[in-house]
Amino acid sequence: MKLPRTYTLKEICQLSGTTFLGNENHGITGINEIHMVEPGDIVFVDHPKYYDKALSSKATTIIINKEVEPPEGKALIISEDPFSVFNFLTKKFMPDQAWGEARAEIHPTAQIAPGVVLGRNVRIGAGSIIHPNVVIYDNATIGDRVIIHANTVIGGHAFYYKKRPTAAYEKMHSCGAVLIEDDAEIGCGCSIDKGVSGTTRIGAGTKIDNHVHIGHDTNVGKNCLFAAQVGIAGCVVVEDGVTIWGQVGIRSDVVLGKGCVVMAQSGISKNLEEGKTYFGTPADEAREKFKEMAYTRRIPDIIAEIESLKKSLG
Repeated sequence: MKLPRTYTLKEICQLSGTTFLGNENHGITGINEIHMVEPGDIVFVDHPKYYDKALSSKATTIIINKEVEPPEGKALIISEDPFSVFNFLTKKFMPDQAWGEARAEIHPTAQIAPGVVLGRNVRIGAGSIIHPNVVIYDNATIGDRVIIHANTVIGGHAFYYKKRPTAAYEKMHSCGAVLIEDDAEIGCGCSIDKGVSGTTRIGAGTKIDNHVHIGHDTNVGKNCLFAAQVGIAGCVVVEDGVTIWGQVGIRSDVVLGKGCVVMAQSGISKNLEEGKTYFGTPADEAREKFKEMAYTRRIPDIIAEIESLKKSLG
């Protein structure tokens, strides 16, 4: 998310009650989680395993729970609880959703069915059709000629929690957006979560079947095809022309290469190369997986042959 103006490091620390290392006039223009950061952004890190990743990221201000030398051109905000500071700042600049009078920009040729609920800062383009009981949260942009079928939710909160020592879970504040580009179609009963601080995107011409879930900050390319009950975690990149068949599950932070195909009920745990077909859990190239299955079916016969050989040898 972008801030309404450039803030100095000193101003941000005064707001959040924190200390800092670096130039007090260091400029801050945005707040983003690690997968979405760019120069000018604040990011947080609270585990030694990820210190290097955060410090070497594009973010130029890092909220951290250890005093270290700031990398060149960067500044540090010091806190015992970086997660809470990050949450405080995102809520400060993008408060929780307040359902009330919709402030939506709807093209005159768009069709909005009875029962549709719209949040603030929603834009719906020309010729789009929003079917009954669709809910569109704040900060969603729907392109031209988009079709969203009944009971779908656009812009729900990210499934992102931090486990505390008390075993309770603290929720990460979702303040991002959703962008659905021209000519996309979203089936019934789908859920497309908004970004934590960035944008979840559905590319132009992509078609999504019923009961599909797409997690926060996932970027779906153009002309993709998703069958029913696909589940995609947050921060996934699905490149153009990818086909995903029913009940496929995809873990976070992976890339599905351009034009690849994932067969039904597969589980994706790593990046997939473009133009190839995958199957299985964990998924692998379909031809190799089918060979494995064929070999597996032969195991009882192989065991029987071994037992027969043992008997013949006495």
